[in-house]
Amino acid sequence: MTVRDVAEVLGGRTALKSDVRSLEDLRVAVERGLPVRALHHTVDRITSSKREAARLIHEIVPRTTLHRRKTRLSKAESERLERLARMTALAEEVWEDQDLAHEFLMSPQPQLGGRRPVELADSDLGTRQVEELLFKLEYSLPA
Repeated sequence: MTVRDVAEVLGGRTALKSDVRSLEDLRVAVERGLPVRALHHTVDRITSSKREAARLIHEIVPRTTLHRRKTRLSKAESERLERLARMTALAEEVWEDQDLAHEFLMSPQPQLGGRRPVELADSDLGTRQVEELLFKLEYSLPA
């Protein structure tokens, strides 16, 4: 998984309005605030229904706050979105099938205490927990 993979999940140049080629580029984009368009692109890529999409969007940005956000997310919201995009890129790489990766991300996982991986993108430690599980799956290690 590369930074470019993460940028692609976020919507690539079209959504990000710039080329993200390095961790530095990604860090700057997140600190500046990712475009709201990247949120919608990422969530649409993962979910299969409007209801799931709305639920996930509002886990990242509360409903009332999103109505005020016209173009850019806050730094904290951008960090959550970047973690979700990174988690998605890794899941797609591990599963080698977008549908299976998205099913994994949206379904409760016993190894994560019955929580859905997308819920754990809320924190760095939660994201690391999901990444660790994905690495174990990739390398056929006991989960």
